[in-house]
Amino acid sequence: MKELIETSVRVSGSGDTKQKAIADALNAVQRTVLQGTSHIILRIEPKDVAIVSAISKVTTEKFLFFFLPRQREHYSVVLDVFVNVSLLDVRAIHFKQSTSNHHNHADRK
Repeated sequence: MKELIETSVRVSGSGDTKQKAIADALNAVQRTVLQGTSHIILRIEPKDVAIVSAISKVTTEKFLFFFLPRQREHYSVVLDVFVNVSLLDVRAIHFKQSTSNHHNHADRK
């Protein structure tokens, strides 16, 4: 009923700091693992992280095209995350059927 699988997922993230970009990518791990299965996920345990790409983009903004120039950085990363996933196979659970003869309280008026 409980299974343990090892898999890898590719996730990406972006943000205005390096930490935000990496955190955004790591937050996508659970969504990506959930998309690939119909089982109930009990636990996702990261084992390793490989950086596929890490890009820093610098843009210069100017107020009214000339005044107060400032540089803004934007970071984006693509990661391969290797995880162990503990999951519960819902198809392996055998539900017993029971019938009830109780009437709805709204019917008793």
